[in-house]
Amino acid sequence: MGAVLACGLATVDVVQVVAAPPLPDEKVVALASTVAAGGPACNAAMTAALLGVETRFVGAVGSGPLSAVVLRDLATHGVAVTDLAPAAFEPPLSTVLVTEATGERAVVSRNAVGTADYRALADRDLDALLEGVTAVLVDGHHLPVALGVARGARERGVPVLLDGGSWKPGLEELIADVDIAVVSAAFSQPGGGGFETLLDAGPGWVACSDGAGPVRWSAADGRGGQVDVPVMDVVDTLGAGDVLHGALLAEVARDGTADLPGMLAAAVGVASRSVGASGARGWAEQH
Repeated sequence: MGAVLACGLATVDVVQVVAAPPLPDEKVVALASTVAAGGPACNAAMTAALLGVETRFVGAVGSGPLSAVVLRDLATHGVAVTDLAPAAFEPPLSTVLVTEATGERAVVSRNAVGTADYRALADRDLDALLEGVTAVLVDGHHLPVALGVARGARERGVPVLLDGGSWKPGLEELIADVDIAVVSAAFSQPGGGGFETLLDAGPGWVACSDGAGPVRWSAADGRGGQVDVPVMDVVDTLGAGDVLHGALLAEVARDGTADLPGMLAAAVGVASRSVGASGARGWAEQH
């Protein structure tokens, strides 16, 4: 089994559990509060690590107080970090409200908006990052970095997985270097078209998650199907999509791409466990 590389966004998530989101001009008292590292690629990296896979993360982290939160959590999970942050960079801060009764979350974040001037990845950097790696994930954030990583992986015969939570400017260029695209129901391409139309852009296999609904998939060879999501008592949906991608990344690293429907089913199982616990990593603490 090889290692995995997750490339993309790391955030600091301030999570408040509430009885109900506040109305305009209303103040509410949180039932619980946490501060932890988040972001699609960052959460996927920690998920893969929790599943026993050697994991690396590349993205913008920095060295300030907020950066320390991200570095602490990644180090706790044994994830090796390659930081490409410009000077004085701090990870974006996300404010998350989780409704206690339903586990639904509302998120406010700047993601990677306004971040530029990344340290470029030289060929020798890519060689080191991808040495022994058998699966790569990109989340579409920090696009110049993601493009270099995806193309480098493709040149080395390493499958590339896209976490498509939402459309981002320039994503059409990245998709051309993706083998597997797993998008959310909220993912909307310019000009419309269902998730299956992504097959025309480069990936050979695509899937679409839809909360508690079935995860549908389609392949370039004309096959298609769906994976049903187990019924769970929902505690917290925060990061469930990231867990899905991280678990699928781990599956591909272990076994390649021969049985992607089966691997998707295994990843859905892990993501379903995650909504039954608090936070993006609470599922691992239950076992």
